[in-house]
Amino acid sequence: MSVKTIRGNLLFWKISAVFASLLLVLALVFVLIGSRFSKTYYMAAHQQLYGDIAGHLATFTQPIKNGRPDTTVTHDIIHSTMVANPSVEVYLLDTLGNITDYVVPEATVQMTRVNMRNVRQWLTAEGGKRPLGDNPKRPGEESIFSVAPVMEHGRVAGYVYAVLASERQKQILAALNDDLNFRLACYIFLAALLGAFVVGVVTFFLITDSICSFAGVVRKFQEGDYKARIQGNAKGNLGVLTSTFNEMADVIVGNIEKITATDRFRQELIANVSHDLRTPLSIMHGYTETLMIKGDTLSRAEMERYLGIVHEGTKKLSALVDQLFQYAKLEANVVAPQKEFFPIGELLSDIVSAYQLKAQERNVDLKLIVPAALPPVFADISLTERVFQNLIDNAFKFTPDGGEISISLAHTGGSVTARVSDTGIGIAKEYQQQIFERFKQADLHTSPEKGMGLGLAIVRKILDLHQSSIQVFSQTGAGTTFELYLATSVPST
Repeated sequence: MSVKTIRGNLLFWKISAVFASLLLVLALVFVLIGSRFSKTYYMAAHQQLYGDIAGHLATFTQPIKNGRPDTTVTHDIIHSTMVANPSVEVYLLDTLGNITDYVVPEATVQMTRVNMRNVRQWLTAEGGKRPLGDNPKRPGEESIFSVAPVMEHGRVAGYVYAVLASERQKQILAALNDDLNFRLACYIFLAALLGAFVVGVVTFFLITDSICSFAGVVRKFQEGDYKARIQGNAKGNLGVLTSTFNEMADVIVGNIEKITATDRFRQELIANVSHDLRTPLSIMHGYTETLMIKGDTLSRAEMERYLGIVHEGTKKLSALVDQLFQYAKLEANVVAPQKEFFPIGELLSDIVSAYQLKAQERNVDLKLIVPAALPPVFADISLTERVFQNLIDNAFKFTPDGGEISISLAHTGGSVTARVSDTGIGIAKEYQQQIFERFKQADLHTSPEKGMGLGLAIVRKILDLHQSSIQVFSQTGAGTTFELYLATSVPST
């Protein structure tokens, strides 16, 4: 027997046991309520059937003569009545409720007087529910009764008081009630067991049918069908299971896509790094090999030129490695900006000064425009410096000799707007969105050099950390402008 079958059987028996217990409890409650109402029903029926017996005895006999019980006349009649109907016990009362005569074993009578208030209420009741009265054989226990006045010389001489539920009746009813309860319990137990079995089977198959369909979807997902989802809008626990599985599947698919994207990123990284490092390494290798082989025959000028080329190669390699390291940290979310207020104009003035020598060598007009009374910005100084360095490097890369590069600042509302513009070859519209992606460069065939395409990707990552953004405005052959925004106050959380 498989584990699935065992679990299914356990589920079946658990469901059956729960329903059986519930039905048995209901059966017990039904027996108790039925027993109580059957007793009440019998008493009400007995009251209706024999409620006039006292009136008949008082009318057709003269149990009291001269204010005293006439035992010679009444005993035989009363005795015959009790023999014909053993459930009736007859007593004679005086006008105060004192018991003056009866035909029952004297030792069993425990009272000498009954409550006349119940007698008067019984006599004044008109066909409705009649009150209970005292049972002389059981003090403190009320019983159904019948009562009628005995008239003598036009006045009430006493009462005939008949208890309609005698000891004998109670014994017979108790035996019959026990038998009835036993039969009811047996029949209801069997009905409850059968009902629990039927309901358990039906419920089991309904539940397991849904579970089997769920298991089929899970199996498809396990086998690689990542689009498999549980259909339907079930409610209750099954609805929770449906939504939980579907949400879990979406999360797993999302993670798989992220892992796949990361793997593609790794492959692209290896390919791009290999390509971008191969050229300067090859050049360095060639010139160092030449220096080693022909070092004695080379002039000093040639040797210095070769060493300069090797030095430029090491600088390029260092810049590539630095970009890779910076982007890797940003991609891994391990860079936490240390924001503070600082004058952005002074920072840009230092950066532009560092690029002036390069601008002079290429005859590029590099200028900075900073308005007066510019408020300080709230940002990370080193990361902001990296943003403008990358933008200026990008401008130099695509601006021909004799061109112009300008950096301008302006205060707009709650931020400072910075623009880095050049008169370079521009960027075609179809490439303007992808230039901020890693390892992506516009296909600018006139570019004298190409890198790994990480500079602008690093810029966007840094600006994302500052809850800022960057826009590009460009046309082919008409230059490019990058526009970004830096906050001048602490952003509200």
